Amino acid sequence: MKITTIGLDLAKSVIQVHGVNEHGKVGLKKTLKRDQVLPYFANMAPCLIGMEACGSAHYWARKLQTLGHTVKLMAPQFVKPYVKTNKNDAADAEAICEAVTRPTMRFVALKNGEQQAILSLHRARQGFVKARTAQANQIRGLLSEYGIVMAQGMSHIAKRLPDILENSESDLPGIFRQLLQRLGEHLKELDRQVGELEVQIRTWHQQNEMSKKLEKIPGIGPITASALVASIGDAKSFKNGRQLAAWLGLVPRQHSSGGKPTLLGISKRGDSYLRTLLILGAQSALRVAARKLDHACSWLAKLMARRHQNVAAVALANKNARIVWALLAHNREYRTDLAV
Repeated sequence: MKITTIGLDLAKSVIQVHGVNEHGKVGLKKTLKRDQVLPYFANMAPCLIGMEACGSAHYWARKLQTLGHTVKLMAPQFVKPYVKTNKNDAADAEAICEAVTRPTMRFVALKNGEQQAILSLHRARQGFVKARTAQANQIRGLLSEYGIVMAQGMSHIAKRLPDILENSESDLPGIFRQLLQRLGEHLKELDRQVGELEVQIRTWHQQNEMSKKLEKIPGIGPITASALVASIGDAKSFKNGRQLAAWLGLVPRQHSSGGKPTLLGISKRGDSYLRTLLILGAQSALRVAARKLDHACSWLAKLMARRHQNVAAVALANKNARIVWALLAHNREYRTDLAV
């Protein structure tokens, strides 16, 4: 029996295989260990392979593509409805095999090694930023127990902590001073790690032409531009700019029934990191735009006049996402004379 479609259920140690022929008849059910996967598929005729977009999926997709197979990744929530029985590896592989053949299925674009590398820098930087914020809050909270209150902001801790440690007239115990010094050094180390990763990201940004194009959009800087280019990959996988905005969760969530349309707040689907960067960049662009002379008659000024500032920021982030798609999909340069 010639196998034409295969579903792979990925795991850390074992991978479940489910294959069918061109008529949908099951002809393959097999469990493979990690070191058995590539030799097994190297001896198989090229076929369509479906996988869930989970951990290591992009790695296996690249490896299987080099063997001549066609690989498609799907979001796990789109595969779940095809699981017929109780959840297990065999049922999941069967569901994946069926879902990948659906004509209306939405697929995830494959990422190459360079894309994953720059996204790894972003994830590591995001982790250090969260750890730095948590450490700063811990220092501020511990000091408040001794009646020392600091203003919010990382810079206030860096300015006041040395004076607090050197102040011999305060009633801080010696063991607490030692702890503060240790926590302060840890905070400096986290800040140094964030800075070094940002330098790496900016270096990659300067070497990537598409990322430099996106930087010209108001509200998008090197960090956001590099993250978008690495995450989106081929923008032509999206039909239009609205699909990209929907993929980022920047469009209204719909709950309509009986022919009555009901639109709610933004869906918040997709990558929260990218959505956060776009919204924060839009908020920054709003503050800058309000000081420009040509802002009064613009689309953004009219929006800010009738809606809350946060709503305007999300609207601008949505618009920027559509501009990003236009620049990436059609290989264009951003033109300020076309902005309204």
